[in-house]
Amino acid sequence: MEKSLQPIGLFDSGIGGTSIWKEIHNLLPNEDTIYLADSKNAPYGQRLKEEIIELSFKNTEYLIEQGAKLIVIACNTATTNAIEELRAKYDIPFIGIEPAIKPAAIHTRTGAIGILATKGTLSSQLFSKKVAGFKNVNIIEQVGFGLVSLIEEGKLESEETTVLLQKYLEPMITANIDYLVLGCSHYPYLVPQIQKILPESVTIIDSGEAVARQTQAVLQQKGLLNTLPHQSSQAFYTNYNPAVLQTIVGGRYPVSERDF
Repeated sequence: MEKSLQPIGLFDSGIGGTSIWKEIHNLLPNEDTIYLADSKNAPYGQRLKEEIIELSFKNTEYLIEQGAKLIVIACNTATTNAIEELRAKYDIPFIGIEPAIKPAAIHTRTGAIGILATKGTLSSQLFSKKVAGFKNVNIIEQVGFGLVSLIEEGKLESEETTVLLQKYLEPMITANIDYLVLGCSHYPYLVPQIQKILPESVTIIDSGEAVARQTQAVLQQKGLLNTLPHQSSQAFYTNYNPAVLQTIVGGRYPVSERDF
């Protein structure tokens, strides 16, 4: 098969990376995709760096076996902890996802921004380097303990989720943030809940659109863009509780449970 016709691979620690997949599919509807939800091992954010790297290797090898031409690490924790090791080991383009700190820090009017992310992302060296470039901005970091697990269970509108979000966001409101950066690909699914808690003056930013544009740019640079009009194929695989992923992607795309 011609390389440009091969699929884009994506992986995440669960269903959250589908928020990235949606942006890529909207921008590049011609492209076939394969999405891996490693829900059996979610959340990555509470794991050691070595474990995150090992899981990222496992997911990458499965996607390469399926013929992926490029891999999107649709997980902030895996990107910030494993992308350097992945690029060093595998001869395939990788697109990472990181908290969109820069646009928030540049455009803030109050001088304060909030970042809601996993422990694995906020404690990573890559994240620390990003934050170090904005010393003149008050950055309120908050680990979203428990949120990924609730999302993986499909409890987006539950009282338990609301209570946790209020607990995590109240200090940011008190600090007068005007931007909230979502540093986990699961969290865009909580935006309706978050908007009920935050003042209307706060802008919520995630990385989905930027990742899609970067994916398009890399495919073009490497001659891998699929320019042939055809009915694209979208495959979704999970290794745990396929019903939740099926709910997220809807009835149009089948979800298969596989052991990977």
